[in-house]
Amino acid sequence: MKVDLNLLPLFLAVAGERSFSAAASRLGITRSAVSQGIRRLEDTFGTQLVMRTTRSVNLTEAGERLYSSLSSPLANIEAAFEHVASDSTPRGLLRIAVTSIAEAFLSGPLLASYAAANPAVSIDIFVSDEEFDIVAAGYDAGVRLGEVIEKDMIAVPLTGQQREMVVASPSYLAAHSAPQHPRELVDHQCIGWRPSPDVAPYRWEFEEAGVPFNVAIEPRVTTNDLHLMLSLALAGGGITLATKDTFTPYIETGQLVSLLDDFLPDFPGFYLYFPQRRNMAPKLRSLIEHIRQWRQPIIY
Repeated sequence: MKVDLNLLPLFLAVAGERSFSAAASRLGITRSAVSQGIRRLEDTFGTQLVMRTTRSVNLTEAGERLYSSLSSPLANIEAAFEHVASDSTPRGLLRIAVTSIAEAFLSGPLLASYAAANPAVSIDIFVSDEEFDIVAAGYDAGVRLGEVIEKDMIAVPLTGQQREMVVASPSYLAAHSAPQHPRELVDHQCIGWRPSPDVAPYRWEFEEAGVPFNVAIEPRVTTNDLHLMLSLALAGGGITLATKDTFTPYIETGQLVSLLDDFLPDFPGFYLYFPQRRNMAPKLRSLIEHIRQWRQPIIY
């Protein structure tokens, strides 16, 4: 492999500054020259070294290995190049930030089958509903609803269209008449959700005659834990709302009853998202391919 050694100061400056603009200022060249130089270096290795968005810059796992190796004596530099470029097998730590309501991803089968097919990859899943920059936080990818993913991200479908469902247990409905319209929910014991203590509870969204509207319920219980919402509903604690995937098994067994179906519209589903596709790390590429194969037999 022939590496342009003139590109190494560019990479070291970007790795040290975590900014293309700051690296350009430090080297006395244009930001465009830094960006083009990093891309040439990544093309040489055939793997992504730097994750960049309009908001932040961070190193990939391969980039961190290269940066660490380049801090060693000059005699180790060629070995560092070979280590980064030759590793085409999915391996290393794959970090993913996942929203708590992504049932299709968190339910188990998808992750278990991916782990079995890629034994050299360790998976670190961080479940959070707070919005943050996954690149700045050092994550390889995230899983969220398509409607809230930043426009500069690449998104791969994880599910088809989604639909929310309002449910209650037969025991709750035996003691309280079922609501016939969403606005009647204000008179019921509701189990609400919010992503964090400093955020107002989620307003339940509906649609009537093609016109969207929401209902500001006052929950008897509010939590950021989807499974607690489900447990309380099953125990007769009130009416709650979440994605259809969460409740379908319990609807089929009669443990929960679906309510207000005519007022619940479809919305974009869940996506795996990441900063860029070019020179993607093998561990992330393998996850994307696994998701695509996993979705093939699923009909929505």
